[in-house]
Amino acid sequence: MKNSIIYKLQAPPTLRGTVKLPASKSISNRALIISALAAARQEQQTAVIMPKNLSDCDDTVVMVKALRDMPPVIDIGAAGTAMRFLTAYLAATEGEHVITGTQRMKHRPIGILVNALRQLGADIEYLGEEGFPPLHIRGRQLKGGMVEIPGNMSSQYVSAMLMIAPALENGLELRLKGNIISKPYIDLTLWMMREYGADADWTSGDTVMVRPQPYQLIDYSIENDWSSASYWYEAMSLTADEDAEIILPGLKDGSRQGDAAVRYIFSMLGVKTSFETIDGEQVVVLRKNNRSVPRLDYDFINSPDLVQTIVATCAAKGIPFHFRGLQTLKIKETDRIEALRKELMKVGVAIHVENTTDLVWNGERCTPTTEPIETYEDHRMALSFAPLALVWPGISIHRPKVVTKSYPHFWEEMERAGFSIEEIKDEEPAL
Repeated sequence: MKNSIIYKLQAPPTLRGTVKLPASKSISNRALIISALAAARQEQQTAVIMPKNLSDCDDTVVMVKALRDMPPVIDIGAAGTAMRFLTAYLAATEGEHVITGTQRMKHRPIGILVNALRQLGADIEYLGEEGFPPLHIRGRQLKGGMVEIPGNMSSQYVSAMLMIAPALENGLELRLKGNIISKPYIDLTLWMMREYGADADWTSGDTVMVRPQPYQLIDYSIENDWSSASYWYEAMSLTADEDAEIILPGLKDGSRQGDAAVRYIFSMLGVKTSFETIDGEQVVVLRKNNRSVPRLDYDFINSPDLVQTIVATCAAKGIPFHFRGLQTLKIKETDRIEALRKELMKVGVAIHVENTTDLVWNGERCTPTTEPIETYEDHRMALSFAPLALVWPGISIHRPKVVTKSYPHFWEEMERAGFSIEEIKDEEPAL
């Protein structure tokens, strides 16, 4: 037998306090790649130009270790961002490496990125199943040029290509075919590249041009994470405390993070966002606005990482929904569409899938169980289901420590906000 952990959650009657959010994982991981490329050009060590307020989540920790040590075999665990970004970085950097990850990572597709890099002259070999990690990469100077890549799969493929482009001999003209998903993440990448001195921008609705103008080393500070803020928006939406107030430092008005859209979405789910100054620091303050829509139809094409939070919130508030733009959810840490469907049944909510990727709920109910919520090695399952304790007292989360992937101190912050967490050892057969 081996032990795993279950957290049983009870919510506080009042919701007040200041919450420490993690630094943005998306910005941290981009800053690391760009800084490493800038440092390599100037023959400086990555360690001396580390961005400030760097995320301490699992995904960023593996990036830091890989870029610092550059071992022959780089194991990035479950970090999808690291797999995509490092694959491009290693292909364009002198050296020979194998990059691998968890069993789930070995079933997450990377063929689109590998094919695009090969068009630039990259030497990449599959060590297992064609189109999937692990990869054997022999890095070298790449010439660049024009490449086409599907825009409707993962914006991380696009961002990975763009970030290495200033280091290519001829720069890069990247044409995106089909519908472009998660465009704010591409715009975030381009904005950060320009912050570091790159000449990169859209030249049309589907084409990005990056000229061979090297990055410059700069003093860079990471803002906090809007994706992580979404779980506190969820808590504010669900609490019965009419005078609830949550303060979130470190978030920027006009942020380039795509998940800053959480402000708009939750304005329809009973939450008011205010930017205020407290002790000389700009902070976000969440309060209740008591105005929730009777039904929510929304396209998450630009912010897929918010889906679990919004689905859980609507289910708990009894708000029917039809959500589109979810095609990337099937290739995340788990099949998030199926995971949501299964786990919401445990709290008596029967959502269903239309057109293979749309999530729809018209208020259908089923018989709830007392089973813990499974997390499927997916941090956002734990994070998005935890605030449901405000509606379903005693809800329990199986393998809750998966949150370290993006929000390592989440459970401590929940306790600081008044949530009670009981740890239960779960005996299960050894594999």
